[in-house]
Amino acid sequence: MANVDIRIRAVESLATPEELVKQYPVDEETAAFIHRSRQTVNDIIQGRDQRLLAIVGPCSLHDPVAALEYARKLRQLSETLSDEMFIVMRTYFEKPRTVGGWKGLILDPRMDGSYDIAGGIELARSLLLKIIKEGLPVGCEVLDPIIPQYIDELMSWSSIGARTTESQIHRNLASGLSVAVGFKNSTSGDLVNAINAIKSAHQPASFIGMDGNGASAIFRTTGNDCCHLILRGGDDSPNYYEDDVESARLLMEKESMNPAIIIDCSHANSRKNYERQKRVLRTVIDQVCWGEKAIRGFMLESNLAPGCQKIPSDLSQLKYGVSVTDACIGWEETERILVHACELLRKARLEGGFVQPL
Repeated sequence: MANVDIRIRAVESLATPEELVKQYPVDEETAAFIHRSRQTVNDIIQGRDQRLLAIVGPCSLHDPVAALEYARKLRQLSETLSDEMFIVMRTYFEKPRTVGGWKGLILDPRMDGSYDIAGGIELARSLLLKIIKEGLPVGCEVLDPIIPQYIDELMSWSSIGARTTESQIHRNLASGLSVAVGFKNSTSGDLVNAINAIKSAHQPASFIGMDGNGASAIFRTTGNDCCHLILRGGDDSPNYYEDDVESARLLMEKESMNPAIIIDCSHANSRKNYERQKRVLRTVIDQVCWGEKAIRGFMLESNLAPGCQKIPSDLSQLKYGVSVTDACIGWEETERILVHACELLRKARLEGGFVQPL
C-alpha cells in the first residue's frame, strides 16, 4: 500500500496529560492558591476588585534558572504592591512567528532545532509548578490548542495573541478555559475582531480536542464570562491613549459587554522599543487616577537584564537573564516603575482623587 503521508518524516509518541499530571502533581495547598488567584483575577476583570491586574515577566521563558530567580524577585515585590496591584507572572512558552525563528521552550527547549516537544512540555509544567510554589500566580498565552491539557489547571490568567484572535478554534477553547482570557486587538490595530472574539467566547461552544488520557473527545463548554480586551497597538499607531481607551470602552458598552481593558505596554504601543514601556505605563496610571474604570490592568515585558539577544550557535555564550525574543526592560527598571506607579495610585486615593476606595 502506498504511503499516503508523503510529507510526514516520523511520528513519535507523547505522554498523555494524565501521565504528566501524575509525574508533576498539584498538592492541595497549591491548588487552593491557584483557586484564590483565579478568583482575584476574575474579580478584577469583573470590576469587583478595584486593584490593577499586572501581568509582568519575560517576553518568553528560555532558562528555568533565570525564570525562578526572576519569580523570587517578583514575588517579593508583589507583596509591597498588593494594596494597589495583583501581580501575575508572565510565563509564555509558545512564540507565534510570522515566518521563522525560535518557537518557544515547549516546542524547542534545547534551542537547537531538535524540537524535543515531549521534554519541553515536561519542563514547562515543572517550571510552572516551581514558580507557583514560590507564591506567584502565572499567566500563559494559549497558542497550540492541545497544550492547555498539560498545564491549564496551573494558570490563573491567559491570553490569545493578535495573530490568533480571529481563530474560531481559539475562541472555542477560550469559552471552556477555567481562567480569565484576554484577546489582543489585531496587528492592524482593529478592535472588531477582538470584540467579536470576546462575544464568541462568552457563548457555549462544542469542539474536538484531546482528553486527559490522550483520546479524541468532544468538549462542550459553558462559555467564559471573564474574557476581556487587550490593547496592544497597531501597525499605524499605539492605542493606549485616553481617546483610544474611551473609544474601546464605548464600543464594548455598545455591544452590552463588560468594558474590561488591559493595556499592553509593549509591542506596537511601545513601537517595539522596550525603553518606552514606562511611558505607556505612566499614561495608563494617569488615566486610572483620573477615574477611567475600564482599565483593569496592564502588561509589562520585563527580565532580569534589559534588551534582547540572538540565540548563538554556542549556547554557552547566552547572556544570563536576557530575552531571546522581544527586548525587555531590566529588573531595576521594572521595580522602579512599578513602585512609582503604586505610589501614584495611593496618593490619588489618599488625596481624594478620582480612584475609587478599595
